[in-house]
Amino acid sequence: MNTNELRQKSAKELKLELQELQRSYFSLRVQKATQQLSNTSAIKIIRKSIARTKTILNEKMSAGALSSDGA
Repeated sequence: MNTNELRQKSAKELKLELQELQRSYFSLRVQKATQQLSNTSAIKIIRKSIARTKTILNEKMSAGALSSDGA
């Protein structure tokens, strides 16, 4: 999923996406440990997707916090 698609989602949707990515990352790690993972590059892709999602989620949270400060 690219950043434009992630930026269009709400914070709640991003949290759900993050949970799903973390589940799949755990699954890939288990497969790697049991020598069942054939595509090891998938781990790198998922890790980058998790980082991208966390970054956008933090941007949305900080933007929400700044706008709710109300000067």
